This record gives sequence, C-alpha cells and structure tokens, in this order.
Amino acid sequence: MSKVYLISGLGADSRLFKNIVLPAGYEIVLVDWLIPNSIDTLTTYSQKIINQYSISEKSIVIGVSLGGMISVEIAKQVKLDKVILISSIKTDSEAPWYFKYFRSLPVYKVIPSKLMTHVGFLIRPVFGNMSPDDLRLFKSMLSNSSPVFIKWAMQAALYWKNNVEFLNLYHVIGDNDMMFPCKNIKDPTAIIKDGTHIMVFNKADEINKLLADIL
Repeated sequence: MSKVYLISGLGADSRLFKNIVLPAGYEIVLVDWLIPNSIDTLTTYSQKIINQYSISEKSIVIGVSLGGMISVEIAKQVKLDKVILISSIKTDSEAPWYFKYFRSLPVYKVIPSKLMTHVGFLIRPVFGNMSPDDLRLFKSMLSNSSPVFIKWAMQAALYWKNNVEFLNLYHVIGDNDMMFPCKNIKDPTAIIKDGTHIMVFNKADEINKLLADIL
C-alpha cells in the first residue's frame, strides 16, 4: 500500500484535510509540525520531516501552501513517486510581489510571537470566505499553533529559493487565491474555478476528484 503524506499550511494542522478523501489502496500519514531550530531553512527543516516520518522513495507527498514548498524540498532529497501541491508555489519565481516587500521591510520580526496566533481577523479577506464552522476550525488551528514555528516559517518561506522542477509534480491552484495568485503559477495541472487559498475546505469535492485522477 502506497503511503501518502499530507502536509498542511502555515497556521494550520492536519485538521486542514478533514474533507480530503483519497481512493482505496493508499495509506494516509498526517504530518504534524516539528519545532524548528532558529537557523533551519526549509531545506534543513524538510530533512527533519523526512527523518521523523521515515519518508522513503516511491512515497507520495501532498502539501498545501507552506506544506507545498516543503514538499518540493522533500522531493529534492527523496525520489518520490508523486508530489502534489495545492494552493502553493513550486519555485521562488512564482512567489507573489509581497514576498519581496517583506524581505526588504521585515515588519513580521517586530510582531510579538504570541500575537502571531491571534490574527484570525485577517483570515477572511486573505484566505477567502469560509462557512462559520470552517472559520471556527481555522481560528482554532491558528490559536493552537506554535508562535515560535509561525515566526520562523514566515522568514523561511520569504527567503526560500528553488528553481528545480519535477516531471512528477502536480500543481493545483485556485483562480481566486489571494495568497498565491494564479497568474504567477507556471503550467498548473489544474485551476479550480472560484478556488481561494483555503479551497481544501470548500472545494474539496473537486480536489478529491483531481487527486483520484492523479493518483
């Protein structure tokens, strides 16, 4: 049975995948965040994920947002069967304009770490509309996140560099993703109509069909 590792996005946990259903014959492994060392990059952090979860050749990794970037780094170290990105970027050339802005003006560095987990008011305009239940769940995931991890991950993502592309990489993006605009994505596998950054919640049926076809 093939193992499929699911890696969530920044400020989220494995509950992000509550609506994702894979075809029979696949063993799902939900990846939880590890506390990083302050000098970790996405590359070194990905190696820790590989070691912690014993990710081996021919495995499949599905990553959402930050999890997609980490999935790419895992694929650079382990010969995976498939790499599937959802609401993410595969190279730094696909990064949005504000990455460059926050690298030159890193205001996130002066925000108290504890405050990082209490910015739920930003979710709706940036991530897209959610049902009341999904919004409550997302706020719960954010409040339960490690402030140390969030602050580290913001910097690590902003300074991520990658120009390696993979033939076995599949990239699913929403046409209304404000975090990672669709227009920046080179040759996406599929574009979800009205898909926002949090489309794993409200577009799960479409994504599940795509995943079934890819797998």
